[in-house]
Amino acid sequence: MSSRCRYENSARALRERRRIGATPPVGNVCRKPHRVRANPLFYGTIDGLTFAVAAMKLLLIEDNPTLAHWLAKMLEQEAFALDAVQDGDEADRLLRTNHYDVILLDLNLPKLSGKNVLRRLRQRGDATPVLILTASGSIDEKVELLGAGADDYLVKPFEVRELIARIKVAIRRQSPSKAGEVVCGDLSFDIDTRQFTLKGAPLNVTPRERSVLEALILRLGKTVTKPALVDAIFTLADEPSEDAVEIYISRLRKKLDGSSAAIVTLRGLGYLLRKKEDDH
Repeated sequence: MSSRCRYENSARALRERRRIGATPPVGNVCRKPHRVRANPLFYGTIDGLTFAVAAMKLLLIEDNPTLAHWLAKMLEQEAFALDAVQDGDEADRLLRTNHYDVILLDLNLPKLSGKNVLRRLRQRGDATPVLILTASGSIDEKVELLGAGADDYLVKPFEVRELIARIKVAIRRQSPSKAGEVVCGDLSFDIDTRQFTLKGAPLNVTPRERSVLEALILRLGKTVTKPALVDAIFTLADEPSEDAVEIYISRLRKKLDGSSAAIVTLRGLGYLLRKKEDDH
């Protein structure tokens, strides 16, 4: 972090600012858009064993740089990878070329309003969950935005733990089972803890392998293209590589050897995760 971007980071300061949207801190504030490092890791423990979990990707569209920084910091602590932009045009451009698990959208944006970002997204047939973050608690506005395709609506100021819970609910709704766990044969994925288990035991995978497997299991039974997997693995700060996808798929197949879950290659289309007996 540069000397121009010094922020209070003590435990007390973080606790005091758990209510996002409240009066922002004053002092030496960086005005550049916040960009969290690629694929931050969250470390979870099962049966005494610790595993690194690659983050799901969120897009934060917020024109207040101070608020965006603190919100991004809190989300990073919860193991989410985050891209953050401050205007509607840039958000619309990113959403045309990148995949995100959830979009956090402010309404009062420069260049293109949040409402128009949402409308364009839905007009393209993009069903990515959108959570509106706004200072307005107007019932009429809530009804309008939910009717326009928003999935949820949160009024500032709000508790970070409520935001995290709503993000997880939005992701859960996109899962095939619409529950907290997705199962493919003897492979299971817990959406809340972001842990994979195989035959009841933790599956030891690298962060990038986990991102690939996560993308496949959250679209269970559906074809996932190679570009979509590239997007799931890499953030804007990375150098994407389709060759890397093939390497991760090969490694995952070895780790799933003997499992009833299989990754199938559909030539010219992409990859599919399904139970082996489905082939018969």
